[in-house]
Parts: sequence; C-alpha cells; structure tokens
Amino acid sequence: MINSTKTVLVVDDEENIVSVVKAYLEKEGYTVLISYKGQEALNIFDEKEIDFIILDLMLPDLSGEEVCKKIRIKSNVPILMLTAKVDEGDRIYGLDIGADDYMPKPFSPKELVARVRAILRRTAGDRIATEIVELHKGDLTINFTNMEVKKQGKLVDLTATEFKLLSLLAQNVGVVFSRDSLIEKVLGYDYEGYDRTIDTHIKNIRQKIEDKDIKYIVTVYGVGYKFVEE
Repeated sequence: MINSTKTVLVVDDEENIVSVVKAYLEKEGYTVLISYKGQEALNIFDEKEIDFIILDLMLPDLSGEEVCKKIRIKSNVPILMLTAKVDEGDRIYGLDIGADDYMPKPFSPKELVARVRAILRRTAGDRIATEIVELHKGDLTINFTNMEVKKQGKLVDLTATEFKLLSLLAQNVGVVFSRDSLIEKVLGYDYEGYDRTIDTHIKNIRQKIEDKDIKYIVTVYGVGYKFVEE
C-alpha cells in the first residue's frame, strides 16, 4: 500500500546502502530523509516530523545506540536498527534501549521495506487516544507520550523494553497475550532468544509497580499474561 504521508529517516554512513534503501522506500511511496552521521540525524529529527527511523549501529561520530537512547528520551518513534554485529547480547541491548526491531547486514531491501510496513502497522495499532492513564485512584500513572510510569507519585525506573511491554498490556486491558505474541510485538518477530525472557521482564515490572494489595498483571497459566484494572 502506498503511504506518502509517512517520512522515514535513514541513518547510515555507507552511501550505497542509503541509496538502495532510499530507492526502495520511495518506490513504496514513503518520503525519505537521509543522514550519514549520528548528530546530524538527531538534528534532523528535532527539525522535521519523522514517522520512522532506520538506524545503523556503526556511525562515525555517535554510535547508533547513543542516537537511539537520545531519541527515546523524547519520542516513541519506531526504530529499526541495522547492524553487522552478530552477537546476541548486542541485539538484546539494542532492543532494551528502545529499538523496535533488528536487521543484520547484509539484508534484503524488500524485506526491510516489509518490516517497515509491519512495524508501522503494529505501532499504529498500539496507540491510544488517552496519553495518560491513572489506575487505582492514582496508585499507578502511565504517561504513554513521555514514557513515564509513576507508582504512588514516585517515578518508576523501567527499561525501554519493560515500558513497551507494560504499555502493550495496559492498552489492552483484559486481553490475554501469549509469550510468543509478546515477543513478536515487543522484541521483534525475528527474536531468537529464550522465550522465557518475557517472564523475567514481567517479574521485574511486577516488582516495580505492584504491592501486596494491588496486582496489575495476571498470569494466565499455560497461555501468557493479561493486564487488569482491579
């Protein structure tokens, strides 16, 4: 589907990659902005309305991880990271600091465009009209725009992955998500790590937002998890 309303920022210091990616995205109807350096990408992001970022990890000034962290402070814009790194730890770290998905180099430009479409559909479906939700008379406050969570008025320190997971559950109250579904939506459909990683993230979230009287995340045994308001 042609989507001329979406602007994609491509950040990579390899001109041939930028050229190919730009051509394929424009063929699909996207508006494409390009940058070969991290700081330049941050400047463009501040000046333009960006709907999606394709971000290489290996940049000549700021690393892709640094760029991602700086953007995540102020925006939930979808980020797809490109990397020549094959170590699983590097991929997990990128996801933890806020990347929506990973593509290893070399990659298929057609698959990259397909992932852009899929991530945009997924993140659009996750948006809700209400930017701030208060639960249990203010016991828990979730600000989806600023990526802030407060427990009894005190800021909760969540990782980017924990916030994405909590947001997905809280925006779909009562909906049961399987572990596989949560992995696909939060960590990316090509995630190849241990599926019980989700259990660890859920455990950490519970420790930070629940107490002996108030529970928000319920385990549906044999299936997965769901969010409840009371």
